[in-house]
Amino acid sequence: MNATGPRPDRSRWFALAILCTGALMIILDGSIVTVALPAIQRDLGFSPADLTWTVNAYLIAFGGLLLLAGRLGDLLGRKRVFVAGVALFTAASLLCGLAAEPWMLIAARFLQGVGGALASAVGLGMIVTLFTDPKERARAIGAFAFTGATGASLGQVLGGVLTDALSWHWIFFVNLPIGAATAVLALRVLPGGRGVGLAAGADVAGALLVTSGLMLGVYTIVETGSHGWTSGRTLGSAALAAALLAGFVLRQARAAAPLLPLRVFRSRTVAGANAVQLLVISGMFAFQIIAALYLQQVLGYGAAETGFAMLPAAVTIGVTSLLVSARLVARFGERTVLLAGLVLLALALALLVRVPRDPAEVSYVAHLLPTMLLISGGGLVLPAMTALGMSGAREDDAGVVSGLFNTGQQVGGALGVAVLTTLATARTEALAAAGHGRDAALTGGFQLAFGIGAALIVAAAVVTLAVLRPARQAPPGGPAATPAARRRPAAARTRTRRPAPATTRR
Repeated sequence: MNATGPRPDRSRWFALAILCTGALMIILDGSIVTVALPAIQRDLGFSPADLTWTVNAYLIAFGGLLLLAGRLGDLLGRKRVFVAGVALFTAASLLCGLAAEPWMLIAARFLQGVGGALASAVGLGMIVTLFTDPKERARAIGAFAFTGATGASLGQVLGGVLTDALSWHWIFFVNLPIGAATAVLALRVLPGGRGVGLAAGADVAGALLVTSGLMLGVYTIVETGSHGWTSGRTLGSAALAAALLAGFVLRQARAAAPLLPLRVFRSRTVAGANAVQLLVISGMFAFQIIAALYLQQVLGYGAAETGFAMLPAAVTIGVTSLLVSARLVARFGERTVLLAGLVLLALALALLVRVPRDPAEVSYVAHLLPTMLLISGGGLVLPAMTALGMSGAREDDAGVVSGLFNTGQQVGGALGVAVLTTLATARTEALAAAGHGRDAALTGGFQLAFGIGAALIVAAAVVTLAVLRPARQAPPGGPAATPAARRRPAAARTRTRRPAPATTRR
């Protein structure tokens, strides 16, 4: 297909729109559940600890299978895997909406995570293939990043409106027409390709090791609320999870076709950007989930009120990521923009630590709106962080690094949910046992979660300063000079002077 003709050009951008729509549906669903959690808990009878598995089951399946899904895209064809993922995600959404028992919802959410992994793992790879011109590719990836940056925040607004206006079931039913239309259009518009074939090998053993290790690790953290951090059950479960993940690393070192070639971590930028992302996403769940619970359980907001209360965050993140981030990166560089965004995020969460424990003293404008505005730092962090990580990847590892980034987002989310909700619950129970009222005890637990989230963001800033090196500025009219490049002219001059002595001797 001629990429320069007008019709193929329109087809490529139409294909991008389909990929972004599929990504938006999946990303929205990752956050749309958060404001509906109290309604789901009341309706299905979830315990506080088990309720987190409504989120964790999705995140762990998603994060654990992304690497295998990306490999399947190479083997079977990215179009096939994308369509299969969207179809499975849509069918699982129907099962979620029909769930009548906690286990049914958790199982359906796990299936949603599997479908989301299949569709998401190949999306960025198709964009890179469709858009080979650097400027067009930057625009396309920017649109894809905007989808991710705003989807999580908009999901909370949409989830609140649907839960209050209809019921929590509709946060899942709304996916049915979107998913069906996306799958049908993807079959017609996305470029084909059969892949290299299953004979090339898919590391199923590695996928099983990493998925089971991550799931057991998060389960261990969640269960510490019941069994304690130093109980034999907790320590044994943690040791088994660590052994499974260690087995995954050994498998990747020896497998002929590994899910995650360990050579990608030789890049300081790739390793550092992934570490920063894990900390940032874990900390940000203090806002996305804990803040929503605080608004409903302490301040008495309804689901729709909660969504609209968090709407300024969605707007500021969207505007920053789409209109501001690229300009700042072009002027100051990814590392500087990343650090600026991390400072804003840390301040946003730190302000929530100081909310009054008496709900009657809380003012939305004075105590909550500043956080909603400062959270716009996320619109700076996500694009800059992704650009830094991808800049350190070799061309033949770009797909692997992209999958690793997607995996880090989901794993960071799962760990953030598990750690923050567990510690908040433990703090709340301790304050209640000490005689504090319900609202004060809940607020104390949430304040601890906000503080830990801010600390994780600060840790991300420290890693950025220590590990991610600033890019050298290019001199006017020429490329960036490296130490080796600066040495070449001198060496060249030396070589050109060597014939002179020989002429003299003659």
